[in-house]
Amino acid sequence: MKKLVVLTGAGMSAESGIATFRDSGGLWEEYKVEDVATPEAFAANPGLVLEFYNQRRNQLYACRPNDGHLGLAALEKDFEVQIITQNVDDLHERAGSSNVIHLHGELTRACPVDDPGTTYDIPPGASLRLGDTDPRGVQLRPFIVWFGEAVPMIEPAIRKVEESDILVVIGTSLNVYPAAGLLNYARRRQPVFLIDPNEVSAGRSDIRFIKAGASQGVRQLTRILLTQ
Repeated sequence: MKKLVVLTGAGMSAESGIATFRDSGGLWEEYKVEDVATPEAFAANPGLVLEFYNQRRNQLYACRPNDGHLGLAALEKDFEVQIITQNVDDLHERAGSSNVIHLHGELTRACPVDDPGTTYDIPPGASLRLGDTDPRGVQLRPFIVWFGEAVPMIEPAIRKVEESDILVVIGTSLNVYPAAGLLNYARRRQPVFLIDPNEVSAGRSDIRFIKAGASQGVRQLTRILLTQ
């Protein structure tokens, strides 16, 4: 089987009703990044940060995978599919994708403030509060890679892109690094597809653009891949 690597961003989950951060009406218009998505924000006002992610988590539980998520999962019948996502939702997993790398963490998990390598599931419907601790008594925080923090999964993601036969990018502006730099690790002359309804500057001349949202774009991609 050919190795198909798919990098997904906020546009992948937009059709499922997940609010994006950068679009008009997105979350950054309600909250300043420095107030909810940095280590300094958590140190200064942990209650606000915890509540922000509790709201995001509750929103996620009310959402369902869209046809784009389901279409990528279905491609596992014909390809060795590796999802690399910038999203912190679990919609790829719920759609049935078997191999998912989360670059920026996961809303449904928590970690101790001093050990991001140890994570705990947050049960559906539960909230993360001040006083919630690990077995050592250390406060738990959202398992989210905040601005200014290292992205520990970027190296495994780079290796997957280097090993890929086909690379697909869906729903990302390619403005957030280091994730945007993954495109540079695709081999020249290997098929690279970019699915997005908006114009995206990708910095490569060999990309095949599919100007569509995630669901329609994945349907078009599937037809192309299965007829090649």
